[in-house]
Amino acid sequence: MGVSGTGKSTVGGLLAEALGVPYAEGDSFHPAANVARMSAGIPLEDADRWPWLDAVGAWVRGRGAGGGVVAASCLKRAHRDRLRAAAPQTSVVFVHLTGRRPLIEARMAARTGHFMPVSLLDSQFAALEPLRADEPGFAVEVSGTPEEVAGRVRAALRAPRSTTDAP
Repeated sequence: MGVSGTGKSTVGGLLAEALGVPYAEGDSFHPAANVARMSAGIPLEDADRWPWLDAVGAWVRGRGAGGGVVAASCLKRAHRDRLRAAAPQTSVVFVHLTGRRPLIEARMAARTGHFMPVSLLDSQFAALEPLRADEPGFAVEVSGTPEEVAGRVRAALRAPRSTTDAP
């Protein structure tokens, strides 16, 4: 989870490969209307996100005990709650990829072929609600190479957690 440009897709793919589980690109679950809005520089409203989150949740639910990795922004607590509700029998762990705005903006400006414009980064940061102590997951800083970030995620997944953050 995290704002656009943090490397969710790249790190998620590397993580899934390392764990030997399926990977899904969350953006592929967006209906065409959502992609058109974002492409036009119009931030999504929660009403736009609900069907998308339900579709992502269905993918998660379909993985069952075998698990998987999906890259999805899940910026607000309500988004994460909706995703968990769509996959109630699974153990969902959120990895919040975090970074300083200048780094993320530079990454967004350098990428090609993505529908999300840099102009929406402010709206993403404004909507972002970091994980709370009672949510399953943890934050990982995105500075460094994608391989380094994926390594930090794997290490955090292996680390013992308290009952408040256990997956």
